[in-house]
Amino acid sequence: MDAIVAARISVCTVRPPIPQRKRSSYISFPSSLKPLLDISRPARIRRKRTSTALVTCSSSSAPAPAPAPAPAPEASTEIGVLDVAGIRNASRRWQWKGQYSINYFVSCPSTAPPLLLVHGFGASIPHWRRNIATLSQKYTVYAIDLLGFGASDKPAGFAYTMEAWAQMILDFLDEVVQQPAVLVGNSVGSLACLIAASEPRENMVSGLVLLNCAGGMNNKAIVDDWRIRLLLPLFWLLDFLLNQRAIASAIFERVKKKDNLKNILLSVYGNKESVDDELVEIISGPANDDGALDAFVSILTGPPGPNPVQLMPTISLPVLILWGDQDPFTPIDGPVGKYFSALPSTSPNVSLTMLQGVGHCPHDDRPDLVHQKLLPWLDNLFS
Repeated sequence: MDAIVAARISVCTVRPPIPQRKRSSYISFPSSLKPLLDISRPARIRRKRTSTALVTCSSSSAPAPAPAPAPAPEASTEIGVLDVAGIRNASRRWQWKGQYSINYFVSCPSTAPPLLLVHGFGASIPHWRRNIATLSQKYTVYAIDLLGFGASDKPAGFAYTMEAWAQMILDFLDEVVQQPAVLVGNSVGSLACLIAASEPRENMVSGLVLLNCAGGMNNKAIVDDWRIRLLLPLFWLLDFLLNQRAIASAIFERVKKKDNLKNILLSVYGNKESVDDELVEIISGPANDDGALDAFVSILTGPPGPNPVQLMPTISLPVLILWGDQDPFTPIDGPVGKYFSALPSTSPNVSLTMLQGVGHCPHDDRPDLVHQKLLPWLDNLFS
């Protein structure tokens, strides 16, 4: 039973500047983020031929002495990882439909083009802690907790659907961002962004970035995958069990245990070093909120929602697809993965990069690889 449930559970360390040659340059970032930078440990950024690299940020301290002659390190736009407590303390509230309190974060309101980051199943704003500072160098970065997740409301009896989340995103753009933004989503967050962008009258989305886009709110959507067809009877049984309150509660309590969550995360991350206690806490903390069980049951047993294969032909916006090739939830050899991998050959507005050795959450698994592709694409979009 754990395997069935598991199948659905989808900072900055400011160190002294990297020693460089005499004409060093240092990356600056919004001053509003400085209090949030985690100085407790170094940010590990993997690069070819380089096991680790220190993060450079604007600083009043003098640069370190030049090292012994050696090849210059590769240029990097990486800043590092934001402190989770700092993100939570700096977050704001927005009333959706006048009745639901939604948690969101903004890096620094400015005239810079806006991005909106939308997390996946079970995650929340801090899941973007490795990305916000880097992206904020050039953009105003918003991140939001979808209804039912993170610090947003988890209303009892709410019928969660992909369409409801998509509408929430559009309303947030209208009422808070108040200008067209690039939507960046992971997993079901990607699908919610795609649904929002597919609205015929929608003009508040300027681009889409899909990180391992989900095929639906739950796996019942992927009926043309032989692996899912084999498991459909078990999914139907799970739906029946989850509709029994006592059984659902017992399953949920087991799933949200930190050891179980860590094992699930290890199975979906390619870079196992990214699965640390902080990540487990990011996922497990909101699961203890009132209403979390109702959200869990509603999402797993509800309608899967629109299929991305049906939605993508309606999208004429620029789209960047980044796909971790080690994703067990939406595998590249599954129907959704195959569709997206072939899409650039028929859709000139779509760019796709396969990320080798990366799992279901590329932005947290290997943020350096994501930024290497995302930042130039954004530069081109806004040039």
